[in-house]
Amino acid sequence: MTAARQPGLRVAVLQATGLVNSAAENIRRIAARAQQARQRGANLLVTPELFASGYAPTLVHGTDGATHRQQLAAVAAGHGIALVASTVEHEAGRHYISASLFGPDGAELTRYRKQNLFGADEKSVFTPGTEPPAVVEFSGFKIALGICFDVEFPEFVRSTALAGAELLCVPTAVPLRATDDAGGQPFDTRLIPAMVVPTRALESQLFIAYANHAGPNFAGLSTIADPYGRQLSAAADDGELIVADIDLQTLVEARRDTDYLARFTQSIPSSHL
Repeated sequence: MTAARQPGLRVAVLQATGLVNSAAENIRRIAARAQQARQRGANLLVTPELFASGYAPTLVHGTDGATHRQQLAAVAAGHGIALVASTVEHEAGRHYISASLFGPDGAELTRYRKQNLFGADEKSVFTPGTEPPAVVEFSGFKIALGICFDVEFPEFVRSTALAGAELLCVPTAVPLRATDDAGGQPFDTRLIPAMVVPTRALESQLFIAYANHAGPNFAGLSTIADPYGRQLSAAADDGELIVADIDLQTLVEARRDTDYLARFTQSIPSSHL
């Protein structure tokens, strides 16, 4: 008798640049891509950081994204696809960069506030989140959310995996720059999606779906990486939609072949987990 395969999920990732303060157009573009992703058999679509408002922290932070979230929920329900989207969130006078996972019925399954703000612009107008991402189930997978700079910290990804996440969805907006802000040593930010993201997937043994802006100002190279550190799909052009199948059998095999998580939990006191 052939053993049953573990559940699978077809994930789509959108690479495109949101137009600043043009939410109606940006959400229309997400809707068009949601339809395309669904036609390609995807169950889940991940979109870039602050795509609905456009990524320009000092220009968009003042508009609460509650209406945008309602519209994005309608997109998910209208096309019968789960959707990860990032919006501005206001609460008690504070502004956050948040990400939501909407189910294919439009229900908001979870919302996460970015913990690790990047650069002077974000830090000047947004407040960092303080709660770790929740882990929720969808289509047989345990899913958590991160946002951009979060994934560059191995501790963030590892703690999410230890909390039970099997797929980490990451809306992001990595700028394209060759040197640091002080004009120091060259640093090609394309290394983040090309090298760091697959490494995080490998060392913490989970899948990562990473959706970046592109165009002349962003690094692009959105990717879907598996627990072996392989890029299952990677974007090249602005406006590109990439798709990959992920399955829990691969996760089981990766964690069996190289037991990073098991060794980590055995090497530290349970009181520290």
